[in-house]
Amino acid sequence: MQFTPPGSAASIIFGKGVTAAAPGTFQGLHLVVFDIETVRGDLVRRGVVVSEVFHDAGGVFHHAGTAGRVPGPNPERKSYASFAAFSDPDGNGWVLQEVRQRLPGRGSAPPAP
Repeated sequence: MQFTPPGSAASIIFGKGVTAAAPGTFQGLHLVVFDIETVRGDLVRRGVVVSEVFHDAGGVFHHAGTAGRVPGPNPERKSYASFAAFSDPDGNGWVLQEVRQRLPGRGSAPPAP
């Protein structure tokens, strides 16, 4: 379940199978970005190991692991449908999620670069 408080630009996801996190770490932390390829490139230039951009075979991505990942951004470049993943030095797993236009009631889109 994804919960977005009314008027908030932030969401949180609850559910089974969302993460395989080790105790003391978090997995699936989302960073919403306007242009996933630009942000991914910037992180790589700074030395961060980031997955290639991918989309989900089923059209959504909110489950643990790499099953169902299809290389490249969503073919239609739909908001909420293109991702890239990386881990920080503490073992937390992050997911970049491209949102160019927010759905109604979810606040404004991230600022364009």
